Amino acid sequence: MPQAAKTHRARAQPTKRRDYRKTAAQRGYGSKWQTARKRFLQQHPYCVGCDKEGRVTLANVVDHITPHRGDDKLFWDHGNWQALCRTCHNRKTGSGR
Repeated sequence: MPQAAKTHRARAQPTKRRDYRKTAAQRGYGSKWQTARKRFLQQHPYCVGCDKEGRVTLANVVDHITPHRGDDKLFWDHGNWQALCRTCHNRKTGSGR
């Protein structure tokens, strides 16, 4: 005679990595950053990544060339910033959003 299937508990949903991250404001990307970012993109409107490949694309991301890892001095160092389009930024950071 066939037996009924055993009942199982539902698997716990894996916690997403971003649940552990601080908010953007806690990581330094608050209103001061938004103002600086906007000004930087006005002064550097084109993506440097696309420019190196001979394309002209408007930039919409200010990227830290060297990751700041919470270092405020490096975070605010304009010499460590570059204007990128989202595609180039995702390629650089390895995220395929």
